[in-house]
Amino acid sequence: MKIPVGILGATGSVGQQFIHLLRDHPFFEITALAASERSVGKKYEDVVTWFLPTPMPDFVKEMIVQPCEPTLPCRLVFSGLDTAVAGLLETSFAQAGYQVISNARNHRFDEDVPLVIPEVNSDHLSLIQHQSYGDGCLITNPNCSTIGLTLALKPLLDTFGIEALHVVTLQALSGAGYPGVSSLDILDNVIPYIAGEEEKIRQEPLKILGTLSENHIQPADIRISAQCTRVPVIDGHLECVSIKLKTKSTKEDIIHIWERYRSVVQDMDLPMAPKQPIHYFHNPAYPQPKLHRNLDKGMAVSIGRLQACPVLDYTFTLLSHNTIRGAAGTAILIGEYLTKKNLQI
Repeated sequence: MKIPVGILGATGSVGQQFIHLLRDHPFFEITALAASERSVGKKYEDVVTWFLPTPMPDFVKEMIVQPCEPTLPCRLVFSGLDTAVAGLLETSFAQAGYQVISNARNHRFDEDVPLVIPEVNSDHLSLIQHQSYGDGCLITNPNCSTIGLTLALKPLLDTFGIEALHVVTLQALSGAGYPGVSSLDILDNVIPYIAGEEEKIRQEPLKILGTLSENHIQPADIRISAQCTRVPVIDGHLECVSIKLKTKSTKEDIIHIWERYRSVVQDMDLPMAPKQPIHYFHNPAYPQPKLHRNLDKGMAVSIGRLQACPVLDYTFTLLSHNTIRGAAGTAILIGEYLTKKNLQI
């Protein structure tokens, strides 16, 4: 029997991606769609502006949108709520005994809330045992740019250690939600500022790559500098990284480590897990959003252009799908991991 799940913020861009990825899911069945008051009581198809390239699944069209209140017919909810309302609403669901897996930033730095990329730090999920939500729990996934970056960093940290890095992001329009950035602002243009993004990239990898110590995380000791830009690409965040390692390595060693990186997730037969989490391309013009964002269900990270850096040690370019790998896909993968490990409370 499938596990009933609800989606909070179901009409938004991340909510739509949850619906798309959960259709015909072998573990989960959507039993509730919740959104803001203006949508409550109406058919889903009548209140949503569906903008994904795949058609709206038939089974959600007639579903009646419910309020974001902890009375939904499920125990697991995926949250695509806007940060303006996510904090208190997600807490109320957890306190009412729901398992909440959130894409919002509000609780990411709560001491007892794990910030999880399953291939990187699934062990941090044990923090939910120290939460004060009774039968409920609250888990977060990271910022869309953080996820691709941290997946690329994890095997390098484990093998060589990382002292410092600088990253410049070229972030897709879908990351701004719908209706997003005005066409007059972004056409023939690049916007060199995204509110709050640089702080997230500087801080979130440190918690994710940190060490679990009983009921808290000791952050990783890495210096991170970030500059974030919005570019006229629909999906797929590109990132240009310069990195200083703690021990010397060759270009061949680094590529070897990336290409052979696996985690416990790859051995668990989870539906959303990429078979190969990191792909390296030797073509100097790769990776590109248009060509590689959907690699391995949109869950793989693509890397290329590794070369010596005259300032730090190496530079490279990485790409990840921001609304799949960087949002709904990772949240669903967390839910799959919990289910397979029988960690659901």
